[in-house]
Amino acid sequence: MASHLYSRCLALRSNVCRSAQGVRHVSQVASVKALEEFEYDGPRMKTEVPGPVSLALQKQLGEIQNVQSLNFFCDYEESRGNYLVDVDGNCMLDVYTQIASIPIGYNHPALMKIMTNPHNLSSFVNRPALGMLPPRMFPEKLLDGLISVAPKGLKRVQTMACGSCSNENAYKAIFIWYRTKQRGHSNPTPEESATSVINQAPGCPDLSILSFMGGFHGRTLGCLSTTHTKAIQKLDVPSFDWPAAPFPKLRYPLAQYERENAQEEKRCLEEVEDLIVKWQKKGKPVAGIVIEPIQAEGGDNYASFDFFRKLRAIAKKHGSAFLVDEVQTGGGSTGLFWAHQHWGLDDPADMVTFSKKLLIGGYFYKDEFEPDKPMRIFNTWMGDPAKNMFLTEVLKVIREENLLEQVKRTGHVMLNGLYELQARYPHLLSKARGLGTFCAIDVKDEDTRNKLILKARNKGVVLGGCGNQSIRFRPALVFKEHHAQLFLNIFNDALADMK
Repeated sequence: MASHLYSRCLALRSNVCRSAQGVRHVSQVASVKALEEFEYDGPRMKTEVPGPVSLALQKQLGEIQNVQSLNFFCDYEESRGNYLVDVDGNCMLDVYTQIASIPIGYNHPALMKIMTNPHNLSSFVNRPALGMLPPRMFPEKLLDGLISVAPKGLKRVQTMACGSCSNENAYKAIFIWYRTKQRGHSNPTPEESATSVINQAPGCPDLSILSFMGGFHGRTLGCLSTTHTKAIQKLDVPSFDWPAAPFPKLRYPLAQYERENAQEEKRCLEEVEDLIVKWQKKGKPVAGIVIEPIQAEGGDNYASFDFFRKLRAIAKKHGSAFLVDEVQTGGGSTGLFWAHQHWGLDDPADMVTFSKKLLIGGYFYKDEFEPDKPMRIFNTWMGDPAKNMFLTEVLKVIREENLLEQVKRTGHVMLNGLYELQARYPHLLSKARGLGTFCAIDVKDEDTRNKLILKARNKGVVLGGCGNQSIRFRPALVFKEHHAQLFLNIFNDALADMK
């Protein structure tokens, strides 16, 4: 299957989704490269989405699994580059990319080549328990991959399977570090050991992680206590008594409200300090602070770079670890590999979590957060070495094709286009914002937002929502200027159809 797909990817374009009828190509750019040689010319729609085949499969799956969040079934073998094909043969420009997790497009030739290399087969067939029995090449693959893009000041990395388990284990590492610091050594007392297995203090101490309203850090139990987005994500699930600070609610356009936004950020930072002091008095010290550089799931909420610099200083002042959640922002979509690089700090974080575009989950950390004993940060798989192989190749493509600069150029086209659209449709759109291609725009209300996403999808563009009324745009790093123009044209058509 893999070699068959690879040969097809390198062949001439198939007739599944050839040139899009009625699509206006505003910009024709550059010479054709390897990826573009097998990518489709544009969207082509055969049915509404979901179509009849998708609906039949959804009914079948619904007999054995919850399908309430399902959108449509995909034909990943036919999907190429920036285009996602569904099982009904609809070919769509994907500006959402599996919730921001496809780094260099579908079935990229460089990644398909890895699949056809016989020397890699054992990595796909045998998934090791990495914490105990890693493969011979594991250190080399980490050095070539993750360590080569390690954030400033963080020389160690722990791989995990997903974003939630990355944050969950990072929280555990923070608590272990904090208690070691409190004791002055890493050896627990007999009482601590005995009480820990019955969920009692002092073995299970009353420590806390401070998070922010509008933040999303995952759906496991600890992460969910730091997630403050939609009720459906938290309803009926017990939660820790941990502090949640307000995240700045900036007013747009930013240049018009500089004074008001500065006051809002000042208010939020003061509340952070107040909460740290309050939880200390409650006997639940804030061991760590977790924050996203851009609150993605919560609505693509931004704060100034200066806000994060001051927040970092507050964490240091109070002896709290500073964890930057780059699960969605990491990997290059803001124009820099890590979004926190925009802050310009020499010591930006104690830990940085990642997943999505990096294909593997995990966290980078300082030496002092290294577990003092075995099995304290542990699970069966601890990630997946096969994904490390893919990541190494993704990073090679990013460097060779200078994709971070491409992201900046494409992002400029996207954001300017969104500014134009919100000026054209002020009754529908507002607050266009973004860094690189990590862009978003607000729609007048949630119902209109949802209808607009469906209308755009039926015209051949896949989009995703976030927050109460925002649309987020999360293309792959290979999304170029002409893709952005094509997206803007189709999005404009969808807006024009809104009554």
